[in-house]
Amino acid sequence: MISANDLKKMDKDDLLELFGLETKKGPADWLLPTLGAFSVGMLVGAGLGLLMAPKAGNELRNDLRSRLQREQDTLANGNGQRPESVSRSA
Repeated sequence: MISANDLKKMDKDDLLELFGLETKKGPADWLLPTLGAFSVGMLVGAGLGLLMAPKAGNELRNDLRSRLQREQDTLANGNGQRPESVSRSA
């Protein structure tokens, strides 16, 4: 049998366990660990992406810039007008 002194020493979770109950879990109990794991995954993925990149950042930006310029010139020559002069009509 449980004495009054034993009850005084117990915390809320111990008392609920005596009756076969448990405390209600709120959204923070599952949301925070999930967000933490997601953040760690993003950081690891970004780190691996930087380590395994085929080119240095400066080279990649220059390649993308030149590719975009070529496409822009191709579109300008195909339409007979510069892309800057194209206007949107409502």
